[in-house]
Amino acid sequence: MSTTTLYGISNCDTIKKARNWLRDHAIDYQFHDYRKQGVDAELLQSMAAHLGWEVMLNRRGTTWRAIAEEEKSEVDEVAALRLMRASPALIKRPILAHNGQFHIAFSEQQYQEIFDPA
Repeated sequence: MSTTTLYGISNCDTIKKARNWLRDHAIDYQFHDYRKQGVDAELLQSMAAHLGWEVMLNRRGTTWRAIAEEEKSEVDEVAALRLMRASPALIKRPILAHNGQFHIAFSEQQYQEIFDPA
């Protein structure tokens, strides 16, 4: 039996779509809310090893825009993971952990392929 965990922030619209899809397809999962449960360095490093820190870093949100230009221009993996840990809104959402793999973003087609690979 696999363990499935959806990581994100509960008020995110994309998270709501992913949660609805999982519910509608009767997929048992756990939801990890970064704002309520936090995110530890080990989890972030594991995600980054699978997905790449550049893919995980949300550069489109207001949290990123609030960071000083100098800090943004010098961001590397260590700095990015530190920033994501301090401000989980900087992590692109959702991240889905399923069968030992991490998947980022949400689309119905993507989730269909993850849960019903034909």
